Amino acid sequence: MNEYDSNRIADLLQSIDLKRVDDEQLADYFIFNTCHIREKATQKVYSDIGKIKKIFRDKRSKPTFILAGCVAQAESSVVFEKSDFVDIVVGPQAYHKLPGIIQEHNQNREKICNTDLDVSEKFDTLNSYKNNFSKVSSFVTIQEGCDKFCKFCVVPYTRGPEFSRSADTIIKEVQNLVDYGTREVVLLGQNVSAYQHEDFNLAKLIKQIATIAKLERIRFTTSHPNDFDEELINIFKSEPKLMPQLHLPVQSGSNKILELMNRKHTREFYLDLISKFKSARSDIEFSSDFIVGYPGETEEDFEQTISLVEEVQFSNSYSFIYSQRPGTPAVDLDQISKPVAQKRLEKLQQVLFDLQLKSNASKINQKTKVLIENMTSTANQFFGRNEYMQPVFINANNCIIGNVIDVSIHSYKRNNLFGTII
Repeated sequence: MNEYDSNRIADLLQSIDLKRVDDEQLADYFIFNTCHIREKATQKVYSDIGKIKKIFRDKRSKPTFILAGCVAQAESSVVFEKSDFVDIVVGPQAYHKLPGIIQEHNQNREKICNTDLDVSEKFDTLNSYKNNFSKVSSFVTIQEGCDKFCKFCVVPYTRGPEFSRSADTIIKEVQNLVDYGTREVVLLGQNVSAYQHEDFNLAKLIKQIATIAKLERIRFTTSHPNDFDEELINIFKSEPKLMPQLHLPVQSGSNKILELMNRKHTREFYLDLISKFKSARSDIEFSSDFIVGYPGETEEDFEQTISLVEEVQFSNSYSFIYSQRPGTPAVDLDQISKPVAQKRLEKLQQVLFDLQLKSNASKINQKTKVLIENMTSTANQFFGRNEYMQPVFINANNCIIGNVIDVSIHSYKRNNLFGTII
């Protein structure tokens, strides 16, 4: 979503005659679009601001520095106390105001902070600007914010309550991207499965988007298990353009920890949901998110996470040690020691990596359909992704970017597959 937001910021700033430059030495404006989901991301922001400050220390003219995104929302005007190099602070639901904010700053040279949470106004503004960053696979935000309030998560406080864009504006944006070469869209939301605008839910939106000619593939991320009804489950069976891969965060395999996290679902509910998806489409694969070392997690709780992972057989997943986020309910709970949490993370990641290798190995000598995204820097090598979002490298004299081709997989590494054209 940050990549999507960054591209939309660039679209907006064209209206005041600003364009992207590749050489940072030539930049008049720096915009950091930031993430606040983990502590390391926040720390990196101030470290990287220091690096930019150092570049311009000996130059007469200081560039205008803008801190945008979720760190900006969470820190607000405190940013100015932590770094005098920052001129403008703008949250993720207020970046549509950047053209006017920049012009105001240029006139009075005063620092400006805007962290309004008006997502409706943001998308009303963005709808009048074309999305000019069309790629073979393109992101489209359809929903923002979250109402679930998991106790570890900062999203409801940095992105605000759930908001769904109108289906008409989404379809228009996808059509524009397809007209300029997009062949796959990834529908984005902090809680995308909760999409609902007037008569359109996510299933109906996918059906409508699938009617767009030349669009080959549809994906969506990320979802909450509680938001799937039969219609949304069965869309995987009925819509061939929807890829058979689903990212479905579970966070823990222990009912006790799920309750402490306020996840509002149980282990049994999650496994039953997985079973329903497999009944709808037998070739579907799953990825997930896991937090280890959450306050209160015992060794038994952790082992329940391991057993769930082994039962579902995730093909790819993301796992992290619990990161305290200021302002969230879990921040004041007694913490698991870092060495214990680190040991658990290493064990979990080894299980996940083994499953990923197993998934990759199952593709050997199998046919897979690959959407060609680009040519690599290696001679006669092309890059694309298969139905399961796995990166595939193909040795070939010529492939047409944007085409879906049949590939036979002959080898693999943990993160990549290698194949030849059939």
